[in-house]
Amino acid sequence: MINFFQKNKHRIAIFLAVFGPATITAISDNDAAGVATYSLAGAKFGYSILFILIFITVLLAITQEMGVRIATVTGKGLGDLIRERYGIIVSVFVFFALSIANLGSVVANFSALKAVFHMFNLPVLPMLVAAIVFCYLLVGKGNYHTNQRVFLLAIILYFSYIFSAFKAHPNWNLALSNLFYPTGVSLNKEYIFGAIAVLGTTITPWGQFFVHSFVIDKKMGVDKLKYAQLETYFGAFLTDFFTFFMIVATAATLFTHKISLVSGEQAALAIRPFAGELAGILFGIGLINAALMGIIIISLTTAYAFSEFFGYEGSLDSSLERGKLFYGIFIFQLIISFILVMMPSISLFKIVFYTQSLNSLLLPFVFYFLLKITNNKDLMGEHTNNRFYNVLAIFGSITIVVCSSFVIISAFLK
Repeated sequence: MINFFQKNKHRIAIFLAVFGPATITAISDNDAAGVATYSLAGAKFGYSILFILIFITVLLAITQEMGVRIATVTGKGLGDLIRERYGIIVSVFVFFALSIANLGSVVANFSALKAVFHMFNLPVLPMLVAAIVFCYLLVGKGNYHTNQRVFLLAIILYFSYIFSAFKAHPNWNLALSNLFYPTGVSLNKEYIFGAIAVLGTTITPWGQFFVHSFVIDKKMGVDKLKYAQLETYFGAFLTDFFTFFMIVATAATLFTHKISLVSGEQAALAIRPFAGELAGILFGIGLINAALMGIIIISLTTAYAFSEFFGYEGSLDSSLERGKLFYGIFIFQLIISFILVMMPSISLFKIVFYTQSLNSLLLPFVFYFLLKITNNKDLMGEHTNNRFYNVLAIFGSITIVVCSSFVIISAFLK
């Protein structure tokens, strides 16, 4: 082992230097809405829902890798490329849809924060204000490297789900076997709907835009592409590695004891009688961490996208003076989301439902742009998709689009 590190210390150093954007983006798909979805799925379907994780991991890796490759080779964000190649009208349409959908996702994460603070008897209003101040100070006062370090440190808190899962004393043989074959459940409409929900919360339009922008902000050269691609695969694996334990924690407690959840945020309290007080607290801490990461990164995605679509400066290394619009759009989303969450007359369910539907409608356009750009030799040179990769990418894209459409149609027909 020591010889391996000595022989490859140069490669390891390069990998660590490029490490960050793809892993942070992938992990951020496990925001509060994602944790809630996994908790609900684990409580309802038990270990059997784990069957789709390998498939989701492959799809996440494929779609994120295309984004990382485009950004590294062209040196431009997805918004820049759409504006240059498809014009301002398309840019306005895509940005408008993306910004509305992102705002709904930020609202969902604020709503989760509010629920967790309330369940743990913490003062909701001052805690939410403190969360906004924290987000602003991190993004407004920090630079790219500061934000990346904080995001990477935040990933450590996802290990709380591993602890919660072990405290739940699950049937590990059953959990691992269900990764390859679902047992104890009928492959009915409800199960399919649950599987699609897990897929839809993991692969998102905002994730594609963010990974482009964050790679650009890191300023990586094309000579580091292979290492960036390797990190993309690692990030996809790590994301669903944590997802595995989230599902196991609720499957071993709530599903086993036939306790259903009304909302995902309740999982932190619901598993306490079976996994212990500490496990419940750690599950809640993990949810708060996931919500904060979601709030910051999804809001940053909109700010990045605006700068790229309309030609303004947008970078975490920009000063507040030079990046007024970039930082202004970021803080605007936090304030609007906070106001919406604190208004009792607002239906948060409808906001989240319609914006998630908009996310699903936007996905086909995002994948169309990804495939067109990654197959453009003028832009990508020798780094275009090969035939095998195209087949995988197209199949994955169609699968995600069909699944997202199914969720929308099913929800409207209820």
